[in-house]
Amino acid sequence: MFAAYLVLVAWLVTRVKFFTNSGLSKSQLVILFLLKVMAGIFYGWIGVYYGEMAKMIDTWWYHYESLHETQLLKNDPTEFFSNLFRNSYEGGYTKFLSTHNSWWNDVKANFLIKIMAIFNLLSFGHYYVNVIFYSFITLFGPVAMFRVMKDVFPERRQIVLLTCFLIPSFLYWSSGLHKEGLIFVGLTLMVYHFYFGFKENRFTTTRIFFILFGFLLVLILRNFVIVTLTPPLIAWVLSRRLKWKPVFTFSGIMLIFVIIFFTGKYLSPKLDFPQAVVTRQQEFLRMSGGSTVPVTPLEPTLSSFISNTPHAIAMSMLRPYPSDVRHLLSLAAALEINVILLLFLVFLVWRKGRTRVSAFMLFSIFFSFAILMMAGFTVNNLGAIVRYRSPVLPFLVIPMMALIDWERLRRLVFNDINLKNNISDSAQNP
Repeated sequence: MFAAYLVLVAWLVTRVKFFTNSGLSKSQLVILFLLKVMAGIFYGWIGVYYGEMAKMIDTWWYHYESLHETQLLKNDPTEFFSNLFRNSYEGGYTKFLSTHNSWWNDVKANFLIKIMAIFNLLSFGHYYVNVIFYSFITLFGPVAMFRVMKDVFPERRQIVLLTCFLIPSFLYWSSGLHKEGLIFVGLTLMVYHFYFGFKENRFTTTRIFFILFGFLLVLILRNFVIVTLTPPLIAWVLSRRLKWKPVFTFSGIMLIFVIIFFTGKYLSPKLDFPQAVVTRQQEFLRMSGGSTVPVTPLEPTLSSFISNTPHAIAMSMLRPYPSDVRHLLSLAAALEINVILLLFLVFLVWRKGRTRVSAFMLFSIFFSFAILMMAGFTVNNLGAIVRYRSPVLPFLVIPMMALIDWERLRRLVFNDINLKNNISDSAQNP
């Protein structure tokens, strides 16, 4: 069954126009699809054989819950679809950012379980066959990102291709049966249609539909991402529509939202955003995990957020440190983040000449930074940090890699090697 579906879906990948219009050949599409399938299989294997140590058992919990939901789908389809929207918690749908006793907290898992339950109708409940279906759906995300970044950096096609698909943590987390792959699809649907809508100066009904669909997908699966996505998205729209200078537009809009963030409570107690972040952190602190690290509890004040900013940056952008390594996944995460930091230093020293900073580039930077800071302020588990930052890595790593002057760096390295060889030859043959 696995082999039959793998061949069928691999063939289907080469027939979908969104994929074939990307400029990728059919063989490249199949290879990238198979890479995602292999990463998804590895993800499931880690959950079985390494799950307790690495806290990776969620994916199998979703699977076993989906088996019950498949039976419900067969016996009572109306209940299957309607109970997703049922809410029995006190406060109704108001606990938007809460991580427990909240419909918003439950819906992200329930939605994924429903999707896997539908997969089960075709796979007869086999986890690794479901990986094939999930890999097909989530392939839309990196292909959409590739089409955008290829247009932004047309002379860097190969680098864009590699970084769109092969960032290790991104490939791993977006391919496993979890939420990250679908979250990235939602984000890239919005980004793709905004980018080409602005470029073509035309927003069709289809574009608007996919923007709203992507927004809804992210809202369901990780609602706090919408909070961090909204300010840079507004800045992007204003800078393009009103022809404002992108740097000033983004800086101004982000400053306005920071002011609203800390002063909204004076307008209404329901707009106490700092307290919402503090509450979210406290709820994470009550959770246990193998990679949990001690943190200073936040307070809902400007001074507390400022004093905790260095820790938030370290948590979301620098860790895990080598001293944090406890198992295979943390070792891989530590190696990856250090390689990215090294490449960032290379970018600072050997980047291309003056590069025009576009509205899209600023959107990528401000959105990614907002996500990383939100995770750094609230999450005290390094495994969760690595997972939460994986969908935004392409927004940062792709432009960085594309803007490094690789030709200049190559000439520098080879000239240095030739110089050393000449010196060695001279020493041996005086």
